[in-house]
Amino acid sequence: MNKETKLRIHNITAKAALKLGSEAWVLRKREEQRLEAAQMKFLRHLLGITKLDKENNQCIREKTGAQNIVKEIKQNQKKWLQHVQRMDTNSIPKQALRYRPKGRRNIGRPKKRWRDQLHFED
Repeated sequence: MNKETKLRIHNITAKAALKLGSEAWVLRKREEQRLEAAQMKFLRHLLGITKLDKENNQCIREKTGAQNIVKEIKQNQKKWLQHVQRMDTNSIPKQALRYRPKGRRNIGRPKKRWRDQLHFED
């Protein structure tokens, strides 16, 4: 099988599986690293390159023409945000985005929220 066919299979199956439901994820640094590692593992295998060959990730992406999976996920999240903002005010996703709970949070560093990673302000 040639490289183009393998890359198309990667885009249809592996990449789609990695990005499934990613619009609502809160990506932490560790999860970004794991997603990138999974993508690079497949691309290395596609090209027949091992880690012993000491090829860096950027070089492998240039050879395959693949974009960083984390960047794609962040683009999808921004698209989803724009989609939700265009919705009716009565729609459930828009109500969830605008929801502000009453009460106090626990002591300590607050959990990272979806809106925090997009640098979104009302």
